Amino acid sequence: MNNSEEWIKTKNRLVDEVHALGFPKELGEMVAKNLGSPQAMERMISYLSYVKPNTAELIVDEMLAICSDINAWKDRKASLEANAFYNEILNNGLED
Repeated sequence: MNNSEEWIKTKNRLVDEVHALGFPKELGEMVAKNLGSPQAMERMISYLSYVKPNTAELIVDEMLAICSDINAWKDRKASLEANAFYNEILNNGLED
């Protein structure tokens, strides 16, 4: 399965899960769009199936929390890469 097929399949599962809780499918579409990746959508699907939130606000809050976690992970990764590069310069100096 290629990435776009996986994304569509996961998005559809997320939309169905949101709709099964009694919310409009459009909410699921917007949540999927904001989460972006199948992995993030899978995390949201797990939340929806276990917690079964009863308000749209709870769904959006969890979506924002997932997005925040992803951004923090990306920042940490970028920081580690920059630190590794800096240490390389300290250890080996700048080469032409």
